[in-house]
Amino acid sequence: VQLQASGGGLVQAGGSLRLSCAASGSIDSINNMGWYRQAPGKQRDLVADISSGGRLNYADSVKGRFTISRDNAENTVYLQMNSLKPEDTAVYYCKAIVVVRGLRFEYQYWGQGTLVTVSS
Repeated sequence: VQLQASGGGLVQAGGSLRLSCAASGSIDSINNMGWYRQAPGKQRDLVADISSGGRLNYADSVKGRFTISRDNAENTVYLQMNSLKPEDTAVYYCKAIVVVRGLRFEYQYWGQGTLVTVSS
C-alpha cells in the first residue's frame, strides 16, 4: 500500500491551497484517513481526520479555515486550506488506516509529506 500526497507549495497569507492524498495497492478497505503537519523543530500534530463514515475531527487551530473530505471510491483524502497563516507553514503528511486485502488487521500508512509555506 502506498500513499501519494500532492498539492503543497508557496502561498501568501490569506491564500488557499488544496492537498490531495491517494492510496493505492492491495486495499480491502480504508478506515480513518487524516492529515498531520510538522513544523521545523516541532512534533508532528494532527490537523484533521475523517472516518470511513464521514465523522470529522479538526485541530482547534484550523477550525473554520480547513476542510477535510474523502472520496471512498478513489481512496483519496483532501484538505482544503483557506485563510492560510504563516504559522500553518509545515510539512503536511497524510495517514490512512488500511485493511490490507487478504489480511485481518488494520495497518497504518503514511504519505511522503508535502511542504506548505505561507509567507507573511
